[in-house]
Amino acid sequence: MNGLTNTETLNDRPVIGILAQHTLDELAEVAKTYVAAPYVKYLESAGSRVAVIRLYLNESEYEKIFYSINGLLLPGGAVDLETSEFARVAGIFYRLALKACDRGDHFPIWGTCMGQQLLTALTSGENLLSRTDSSNVALTLEFTEEAKSSQMFKDFSPEMIRVLSDKPLTGNFHKYSVTVQAFESNEKLRSFYRLVSSSTDRQRVSFVSTMEAFKYPFYGTQWHPEANRFLWKESLAAPHCAHGVRMSYLLAEFFVNEARKNLHCFETKEEEESALIDSHKPVFLGDKSSFGTLYFFD
Repeated sequence: MNGLTNTETLNDRPVIGILAQHTLDELAEVAKTYVAAPYVKYLESAGSRVAVIRLYLNESEYEKIFYSINGLLLPGGAVDLETSEFARVAGIFYRLALKACDRGDHFPIWGTCMGQQLLTALTSGENLLSRTDSSNVALTLEFTEEAKSSQMFKDFSPEMIRVLSDKPLTGNFHKYSVTVQAFESNEKLRSFYRLVSSSTDRQRVSFVSTMEAFKYPFYGTQWHPEANRFLWKESLAAPHCAHGVRMSYLLAEFFVNEARKNLHCFETKEEEESALIDSHKPVFLGDKSSFGTLYFFD
């Protein structure tokens, strides 16, 4: 298995939390918050269960959740990286994870698109985003020298790395990015994260596309690895070729295997079952949502 050794004590029933986010536009009339089904399928496909982490709880409630789950996924979306409720809750988990990992309690965090942007804001203490022409476009990954030391891609074959470098397989759906220049100019970011890859937008602006922390199990992609297998809206630049599907699975497997290294658990079976997203009914929206299917809350 990716990233695992025979000497580690592993959790074969990992639960990864996905942070809910605010609904927008007409969906705000349906419910206040949601979790997109593609993120759920992405994690479940690699052997994890999924818990929804709702907004507007207090810090002690989130601390209890933290010590019940085995990892956190921060999804894509559109919120203020400094003042939103989403950012507040993500910050609580980020700080808890830092302290836990410093004690040897391995707690992985993955940020996708806005989730990666939020990780950079939490680490640097500021919003470093710039406008980029990167909405709805499939791009290549321009791997750096640091990629040779990457945990995320260490089990990728040389052929797969070459394909990702040569073919536009990563689905990008963002209007803002952390440029490579901004990353390299920020001491806090460049000392905390390894710049694994950059990508180039339509105007030839180079932005951070993949990063991972040097010391902590924190990982980020500005692109959407779940898109290749679970975003089917025809207007979206989400390549569904065999290489794209394989890449998507390998990264899901990597993150779930990171969560297997965490031994947190719920205090009771009842608490575990009530936290799992399985007890909620997904709603199929078709082309009304880029994600196709959503879970609604609040």
